[in-house]
Amino acid sequence: MDTRTGAVADAAAQQSAARSPQTPPDLAVTVAGLDKTYRAQGKAPAKRALKAIDLDIPRGCLFGLLGPNGAGKSTLINILAGLVLKTGGTAAVWGCDIDSNPRQARAAIGVVPQEINIDPFFTPYEMLDLQAGLYGVPKRERITMELLEAVGLADKAGAYARTLSGGMRRRLMVAKAMVHSPPVLVLDEPTAGVDVELRQQLWAQVRALNAAGTTVLLTTHYLEEAQELCDRVAIINHGEVVANDTTRNLLRRLDSKSLTVYLAVPLERPPEGVEGFHMELVDPETLCVRYQPSITRLGDLLSALGAAGVAIRDLSTEEADLEDIFLQLTRRNG
Repeated sequence: MDTRTGAVADAAAQQSAARSPQTPPDLAVTVAGLDKTYRAQGKAPAKRALKAIDLDIPRGCLFGLLGPNGAGKSTLINILAGLVLKTGGTAAVWGCDIDSNPRQARAAIGVVPQEINIDPFFTPYEMLDLQAGLYGVPKRERITMELLEAVGLADKAGAYARTLSGGMRRRLMVAKAMVHSPPVLVLDEPTAGVDVELRQQLWAQVRALNAAGTTVLLTTHYLEEAQELCDRVAIINHGEVVANDTTRNLLRRLDSKSLTVYLAVPLERPPEGVEGFHMELVDPETLCVRYQPSITRLGDLLSALGAAGVAIRDLSTEEADLEDIFLQLTRRNG
């Protein structure tokens, strides 16, 4: 799977370069003051989905866009893809303004939507070939079979799409978004509801495409995946960007660590005399202590526990992760 995916990534990169010989921009996506208000309909009031968003996505980045349901992620993606009209501000994809150069902007982006939308009476080969034709890709430059091989559907090339399993349809959607070898690929919750094996296969494809030069914009509810995959992460809440930084810097922002102490001698209540720490006795034999590693060294904390008469049988530490950052920022801006 990895070899085939890498070959497709290379072919896609070469095809994209041949069709776009100009010097690529430093920023794959630029958004400035982007605003979107949905008009009132019936009893539903007007809703401001995006509030003057500024966002830059560097070329070649694997960028995570996170946020709770209704935060504005899909609205932003649909504006970039030309499916929703913005109310104000500017946006450009691969240096092409979505207003003054809409055709070029749409040709520079491929979107894998959260909803699976395929014609059940087309075969995977027909579907990809037709999609490539709609994007104006000449027949000699189409990589239909290569894409099907990359997503593990070469043996289903002639089968009706209605006979494919849910996982196969999800993989077909990824291939469909890549038929015109766009330099920017958007994945909107691509692994929602899929099994672990398929999820790993999809991420292998994403990594290979990104390594070959494709800029990837990913939305996901699996925060551990965003932490593992993404170079940069932006968190959006109530239509506003509340964080935008490298994944490493975001993790550093939350100065918190948890120490779980397994007690050799059971306790009825947290120990006294250990000041400045949040302690919780989970059960008589387990004590959880939260501390700030920038202020307190682990050795000093253990010494304080020892001085308080705490007999330690074993211990483990847990770092803050992206989920902690996400919850902290979205609650703060709720």
